[in-house]
Amino acid sequence: MQIFDDLDIRDITLSNRIVVSPMCQYSSTDGFASDWHLVHLGSRAVGGAGLIFTEATAVSPEGRISAQDLGIWKDDHIDFLSRITKFIREQKAVPGIQVAHAGRKASTPRPWEGTGTIPPSKGGWPPVAASSIPFDAAHAVPTALDRAGIDKVIGDFAAAARRAVDAGFQILEIHAAHGYLIHEFLSPLSNQRTDSYGGSLENRTRFLREIVEAVRHTWPDSNPLFVRISATDWARDGWDVDQSIALAEQLGPLGVDVIDCSSGGIAPGINIPVKPGYQAPFSKQIRDAAGIMTAAVGLIDTPNLADEILDRGEADLVVLARELLRHPYWPLEAAKAFGFRVPWPVQYLRAAPPNTPPR
Repeated sequence: MQIFDDLDIRDITLSNRIVVSPMCQYSSTDGFASDWHLVHLGSRAVGGAGLIFTEATAVSPEGRISAQDLGIWKDDHIDFLSRITKFIREQKAVPGIQVAHAGRKASTPRPWEGTGTIPPSKGGWPPVAASSIPFDAAHAVPTALDRAGIDKVIGDFAAAARRAVDAGFQILEIHAAHGYLIHEFLSPLSNQRTDSYGGSLENRTRFLREIVEAVRHTWPDSNPLFVRISATDWARDGWDVDQSIALAEQLGPLGVDVIDCSSGGIAPGINIPVKPGYQAPFSKQIRDAAGIMTAAVGLIDTPNLADEILDRGEADLVVLARELLRHPYWPLEAAKAFGFRVPWPVQYLRAAPPNTPPR
């Protein structure tokens, strides 16, 4: 298995195993995509990645991390998103969308504008969570979701999936990682509920399972469904890889095709042993134990490392973030380095290696 092998998932074929990770741009007004998003995502499609994910796209206004997050909570958002998906498909790439709810990490400034929670008096909104536990001292104490609130969020995810279909997305990923709402239900560090959504592993995974079922009811059977998880909290008594394996075993029969394996984010100040490819071992453990396709993400910064992860059977897909911010045409450069003849846009053929096929 190599990075330029194609991959069939349900009725969708990826031309290679390179995925553009969801990367927040904090550049929306009222959730709308803009020319920035078209150029940002479109340039990575021109650059040759097989699957292009939007940033974490909020399923409701209160589900945004910041007021400038991309959204898909109303039909008006569909039109510009459709323009983006059309361009991505024209580059022979697959458009994907990650749908998300920020939970207790909502209503925060953009990273370059500060930290903590923006209060309603300054344009923010009250955050919600699994339990009334703030992320840290700088964040507001969230309201624990009651049954009606849980049902609303589940409905918001299902409605977002319906809009994603109308916007032309072909792959959908549910964001259940990085300390956001769904992860807050999964982790014992943030979930102290005593009802059917707290306590046991079965209860803590219930919220995600119900979201998956609701999304799958709306999302076409022919289209793949991914779930991004934090495979471990990197903290004592927190969520860990054994629980991630058990979760993957639950999600496969519900129609999830790929587990996108990240880590961390549930609490501040945790020491994470970051290094190139550091999360790929979690991807392999989940892939091997649960018998489900996985994606590896996390400082995958060279073509050799990406190819080694696939060759070792640690993942079915490699997901790149920072490296694709630095080098939007990384896939084309990797193909040249490995001697693969991959198609280039006809507009760029004069700069391509000899005998390069047109896209």
